[in-house]
Amino acid sequence: MEDPRRRDIALFRYGLIREAADPDLTPAERGRLVRQLAGREHRSPDGNWTSVGRSTLDRWIVAYRTGGFDALVPAQRQRDLVCDVELLDLAVKLKRENPRRTATHIVELIVTELAGQSHEVPSARTVQRHFARLGLNIRPDGAAPEAFGRFEAAAVNDLWVGDVLHGPAVGGRKALLFAFLDDHSRLVVGHRWGRHEDVLRLEAALRRGLASRGIPKRIYVDNGSPFVSHQLARACAVLGIRLVHSRPGRPQGRGKIERFFATVRTQFLVEIADDQLESLSRLNDLFTAWVETRYHHRRHRETQQTPLERFTAAGIPQVPTPAELREAFLWSQTRTVTKTAMVSLHGNRYEVDPALVGRTVQLVFDPFDLEHLEVRHDGRTFGTATPHELKVHVHPKATAEPPDVVDGMEPTPTGIDYLALVEREHRQATRRTINFADLPGDDVADSGNDCQEVVR
Repeated sequence: MEDPRRRDIALFRYGLIREAADPDLTPAERGRLVRQLAGREHRSPDGNWTSVGRSTLDRWIVAYRTGGFDALVPAQRQRDLVCDVELLDLAVKLKRENPRRTATHIVELIVTELAGQSHEVPSARTVQRHFARLGLNIRPDGAAPEAFGRFEAAAVNDLWVGDVLHGPAVGGRKALLFAFLDDHSRLVVGHRWGRHEDVLRLEAALRRGLASRGIPKRIYVDNGSPFVSHQLARACAVLGIRLVHSRPGRPQGRGKIERFFATVRTQFLVEIADDQLESLSRLNDLFTAWVETRYHHRRHRETQQTPLERFTAAGIPQVPTPAELREAFLWSQTRTVTKTAMVSLHGNRYEVDPALVGRTVQLVFDPFDLEHLEVRHDGRTFGTATPHELKVHVHPKATAEPPDVVDGMEPTPTGIDYLALVEREHRQATRRTINFADLPGDDVADSGNDCQEVVR
């Protein structure tokens, strides 16, 4: 889709009807959600507040369930010309004579030329649309392109930038890298190779970064399906992170991570042949070793510091607790409790507290365990739902990585294995060994301090 405005409108519509379009909802549940949406005002793509009627929401839901996201894109309107064709031809000649002339300026030229004559001059918008039909709105050669100033976050963990890279084949299937980069230091705060471009692999990369590098103030991503997921939005909300999406068609601001991906291709992936990878686990191990022992210790041209030096210059940031991380990465869905105190989720039926009958509740769960659902309402916990009919034990979107195919793999060729050397160096740097020279004597052997770990 070339028109950014039409895509913005489609994203706005999708954001409104995303939950109501869930095929597992009953008609009554869907009706309640639609009535709630119709009763509120929403900020439109142009920044104004507007309301959307129930019939319009129902039409968008039907369109989405029939044709997917593309069905939400407004049709390109074609308007017939209703003005003097000769004047439009004159406008075209003036544009071709000097491509730098704008539609507004050309209309002024025509008005000046026809002063005192009874002609209906076309509007600047009409002339502009006519130029677009003829392909005359393209910037002429030699015109200065739009300039974007260089940006850098002021401090560590002010801004993380996330994106996905399509990598080599592992076992006959393409591997993808989810990565997050700290904008200030260029440190790779979190990463994960996987087979699926979905929210689970994204969460694995982000969770690793949060557990080891702290909580950022903002995360900047594009509008790919994993990055606009409800699950990612919930995780950021729980941890107090502001999730920011780039405008469709305008990827400015993600240049640093794109540059990092270029480095990955030229310095890491170049050393890997498609038939030399044993598994995704092996790929993740090699990549971790390369990042920690090479990329993080290489001086950056602009900062004149290594990413690790710049990231740790202000001290080690505070990381979230395991309990906070677990809560952030639980999934949730809203349901309305029936008259029999039951709720449904992906074909499963659960009994909840009878006091919640008729109320909309939040079901919070681990996507790999649909047997245990925590029920919440108005910020309060109402215990765990009791399964009555359990057909599905794992959320349909919780796809685990399939077994790696290793049959027919050729052995690694002889010669210098750069990545193996890097991995060995990484292991040696992080291994803990016992310094026997520092062991205490026999007189304190039973004191509970009979040896001392020394990190070499």
